[in-house]
Amino acid sequence: MKILVTGREGQVVQSLLEKASQRADLEVIALGRPELDLTNPDTVRGAIEAIKPDLVVSAAAYTAVDLAEDERELAFAVNAIGAKAVAEAAKNCGVPVIHLSTDYVFAGDADEPYAETDVTGPRSVYGRSKLEGERLVAHANPRHIILRTAWVYSPFGKNFVKTMLKLAETRDALSVVSDQWGNPTSALDIADAIIQVADHLAATPDFSAYGVYHLVGAGDTNWSGFARAIFDESARLGGPTAAVTDIATADYPTKAARPMNSRLSTKKFQAAFGWSPSYWEASLALVMKRLL
Repeated sequence: MKILVTGREGQVVQSLLEKASQRADLEVIALGRPELDLTNPDTVRGAIEAIKPDLVVSAAAYTAVDLAEDERELAFAVNAIGAKAVAEAAKNCGVPVIHLSTDYVFAGDADEPYAETDVTGPRSVYGRSKLEGERLVAHANPRHIILRTAWVYSPFGKNFVKTMLKLAETRDALSVVSDQWGNPTSALDIADAIIQVADHLAATPDFSAYGVYHLVGAGDTNWSGFARAIFDESARLGGPTAAVTDIATADYPTKAARPMNSRLSTKKFQAAFGWSPSYWEASLALVMKRLL
């Protein structure tokens, strides 16, 4: 099976490349700028159609949440118009598209984990651009799987785990927000899930349950709880640690509003694809061993 994934440096892309290398029957081709530039739809079409993949994974995105407040046009060009071009190119090749989205499409004011059918209400330009991307992808290619994920970390790229470890090298104490809740999610687990979906689609030619799915690590926590878990594991591995003090979101203002509750339910994904996410603490331990 040949899978084309957009982007080269992202955490999910790097995780997919690593996982694919462990299977002789799976080839993952990562394409990014300049060959495939989401701000230039012509390059998207040409690059994807030249590869002739069996499946397209739309992973590249504009993810600078705060900067997007000042770069609305660029955020929408990449996350909406660019995502549409990827989905259209996949359709032209006669293949499905798996499009990665985000918990930021929700307002974050619910008391329970969000289901796929819950009302969206993004509070930031980034969230609105990703929601519009979902809409355009669904319209462009009926054979779409939109995967909303959250709080992504991995051994690759930039992420919260690496930031905490880096800060702890020079600081003994850190203040971390405690009133935003979500599901820490390893990009390695996302890659495993994407491959599970790819295998399922290949084995089920009459698959019809296309649509939106939530894919996050099992269990939830807040950012300060996540930070403490990172440092607990780091201490066991002989890495840097820091004391964590809880603070409110109001004490750490950001340009873009964040959802206070971005917990997502994965029941639909588990039922459709027979794959259950690992608990986030277990996945964190695996990533930490690679970082330290």
